[in-house]
Amino acid sequence: MDAFDRDIVLATQAGLPLVPDPWGAVGREVGLDGEAVLERMRAMQERGVIRRVAAVPNHYRLGYVANGMTVWDVDDAEVERLGREVAAIEGVSHCYRRPRHLPHWPYNLFAMLHGRSREEVERQAEALRARLGEACRDHRILYSSRILKKTGLRLARRAPHA
Repeated sequence: MDAFDRDIVLATQAGLPLVPDPWGAVGREVGLDGEAVLERMRAMQERGVIRRVAAVPNHYRLGYVANGMTVWDVDDAEVERLGREVAAIEGVSHCYRRPRHLPHWPYNLFAMLHGRSREEVERQAEALRARLGEACRDHRILYSSRILKKTGLRLARRAPHA
């Protein structure tokens, strides 16, 4: 990233301005025109510097107050394929492969489910269990009890040059 790209990330990491021309507003902040900001955002996305530009709804305010990280003990020979399938399921917001820590932690596939109740999350987990089939040996649901942090990675602003 060059200095302009970093400035664009800093200007947008907490969200785009809610104005009719957000790219122009960001451009005014970083010293570029709106079209240049949009083009740089696209280029950063193509390079993998940023994943996407998207609305991030507050699922709690939408009534999805039951959040369960499901952890699965899935056959290692099947986990890549099944992980891609699980990640594509509507309602799965995060899906990860993680190392096992035997003998105490046999789980290697993690998927976050959201529902309006624990019962809804448990129904989703049962459907997910059926999809995993014979490759799945065990699972657990770890429910959220408190929100400790609700932001992604944030770049720190650099100190001004002396």
